[in-house]
Amino acid sequence: MTNLNLLNNPLAERYEARLADKVVAFAEYRRVTGAIMFTHTQVDQNLEGQGVASQLIRFALDEVRSQNLLVIPMCPFVVAFIQRHPAEYLSLVNPQHRGIFGL
Repeated sequence: MTNLNLLNNPLAERYEARLADKVVAFAEYRRVTGAIMFTHTQVDQNLEGQGVASQLIRFALDEVRSQNLLVIPMCPFVVAFIQRHPAEYLSLVNPQHRGIFGL
């Protein structure tokens, strides 16, 4: 899906995917010292299976990398995404959390 507007909404503590100014997916997070803890990802049920969440998480992880922060992936979708793309994103995961999530 190419029409997505991906952004960080720090006031709501979530990354958002928008279509025509409507939030169609989000990934909630909490900032902790030196890291971002991803807690939940949700996609509008009409868009499930179309890669929206993957685009959103890729955007979020790339932004986390640009901020020199680590990731604590509490959300099962974020864990699965990192497992599918270890060469790109495993190094972002806080080392003390890698074993917990099978990473």
